Amino acid sequence: MKTLTRSLAFVGVSALALTACGSAPETAGSGGSDGGAAAGSDFKACMVSDEGGFNDKSFNESGYTGLKAAEKNLGITTQTAESTDPSQFISNIDRLVDQDCNLIYTVGFMLAPATGSQAQANPDVEFAIVDSTAQDADGNAIEVDNVKPISFDTAQAAFLAGYVAAGTTTTGKVATYGGIQIPTVTIFMDGFADGVAKYNEVHGTSVEVLGWDKAAQQGSFTGDFSDQAKGKALSDTFYSQGADIVMPVAGPVGSGTLASAKEAEGRYVIWVDSDGYESVSDADAKPLILTSVMKGIGAAVEDVATDATSDKFSNEPYVGTLENGGVGIAPYHDLESKVPAELQTEVEQLQKDIIDGTITVESAASPHNLS
Repeated sequence: MKTLTRSLAFVGVSALALTACGSAPETAGSGGSDGGAAAGSDFKACMVSDEGGFNDKSFNESGYTGLKAAEKNLGITTQTAESTDPSQFISNIDRLVDQDCNLIYTVGFMLAPATGSQAQANPDVEFAIVDSTAQDADGNAIEVDNVKPISFDTAQAAFLAGYVAAGTTTTGKVATYGGIQIPTVTIFMDGFADGVAKYNEVHGTSVEVLGWDKAAQQGSFTGDFSDQAKGKALSDTFYSQGADIVMPVAGPVGSGTLASAKEAEGRYVIWVDSDGYESVSDADAKPLILTSVMKGIGAAVEDVATDATSDKFSNEPYVGTLENGGVGIAPYHDLESKVPAELQTEVEQLQKDIIDGTITVESAASPHNLS
């Protein structure tokens, strides 16, 4: 698997938070050459979001941030197409093809079939898909010459977050839930559950995980990535059942968990995809974010554009790991005092153990198993 020329370093090494974009596009097909792009550039990089949109404080926004960084640093032009419903995926891709995009990013596992079909129909356009490989109409992974998969083994980082949660909880219960039961969601939940189990094994405790049974691959899901009310209702249930830390893996739906956490003392949240402390705009919610399971999406997006503009594009998959800095957990920010120094040291050692292979974090949803 290719290692990107730049990577993000996370807790245990050094912390670099993904920065939320100032104002994401509001309509499909918006975009331009602001942010320092050369007006006469003949290379155009484009991006299609999934239904969460570019202002999701999560993976779509991280991808958009990387696109704008590429625009600024490479002097290219950019265009975007924001999806609000899966029925728009193919038409949004086609719109960008018609706009003479040289490179089209599709953000999210849900776009995999549309990416596969439209890439095959447009072999002269280069594609990169975040969080998946291309798929055929039946949902089977396929290798396409002009599609580069960008994936992240987030189970590794979620393992660390689960360990932190188990070592920080005061109730003995933590929880996680997803938006839709797809591999890029359940991989977080698998890693989180295993991290809790590891803490229990090491410390002889019995911290319980609500919302996900890894062995059965069954748990709690809201059914979409947009309805924050569902996220709040589910989180209300978890907190009322005694959980004091909840990890939503549901894009914008996670804001519902933050809303629930704000309603009572002693409720905390673990964010995903980006550093929620940095990306979430609600100042009252920031102090409730214990840590975040982060993907280096922005850096990966910019690096693929760098390769493409240098005629070095390839369809070789990239998988972000703890070792190459593609995944990690964020700093504890305002809650650092709640994470004992001994626990922080244990987490740093666990990261080293995962990198050197002493500990293997397994998930059926790992990119290595799905490619």
